[in-house]
Amino acid sequence: MKDIKLIVTDMDGTFLNSKYEVSPDFPKVYEELKKRNILFVPASGRQMSGITQYFSDIENEIGFIAENGGYVVYKNEEIFADKLSQKSISDIIQTVREIPDARAVLSAKGSSYYESEDQNFVDYFSKYYIKNQKREDLTLEVDDSVFKIAIYHPVSAEEFLYPALKKFENEDLVVVVSGKYWVDIMNKHTNKGNAIEKLQKSLNILPEQTMAFGDYLNDIEMLKNAHYSYAMKNAHPSVKEAAKFEACSNDSFGVLETIKTYLNGN
Repeated sequence: MKDIKLIVTDMDGTFLNSKYEVSPDFPKVYEELKKRNILFVPASGRQMSGITQYFSDIENEIGFIAENGGYVVYKNEEIFADKLSQKSISDIIQTVREIPDARAVLSAKGSSYYESEDQNFVDYFSKYYIKNQKREDLTLEVDDSVFKIAIYHPVSAEEFLYPALKKFENEDLVVVVSGKYWVDIMNKHTNKGNAIEKLQKSLNILPEQTMAFGDYLNDIEMLKNAHYSYAMKNAHPSVKEAAKFEACSNDSFGVLETIKTYLNGN
């Protein structure tokens, strides 16, 4: 295996276990990565604060890909930010309102915004979107840079959300099923793959020097930009098809186990 310079991992269903916990081995493994000058980068559909909360001790040492690639930071420096137009936001919100049981969250640089009165939903999404504010009407402009609209359905995103929202793919937007209950909508060229590419170019790192881990459909572009691409054992079948290798499940902390195997062999 060629020397790795960059390790990128999705968070939910990949790096974190089902209880949203980080492996207790991570601090020790991270110290070894640091010694070898291997950059560690969490990449998630979450807003930035929903990712950085897990890495507060090393936040200024690593990179982050938030909002499914809409917002990229390296050592606290902004590398890339991609903003949705107000027209797109209004059109999407109006469509979401027509889908029974659907709920929307605007994910932006400073906060996330919601209009739902459903407290169960608010409690649930607040685990991912730590900073959030209620708005009476999400079709009205917020004074913030909105990177992504995350839409939730309590039964199935693939079945109930995607068919109603895929029409926005004809409007220079990308509509991706990002989890069992979530669909994310962003500008057309926003994805984790393009985000990794921007990071690789700015740091002069090749795909051949990159290791990446994912479990869901919004991770596929990211895996294609890493020579050492791993789907988790618990991954969606399409992700397993896109990846070159398989890691054990997130509940077995497969990301850390794979990294440890690499470090021990080199």
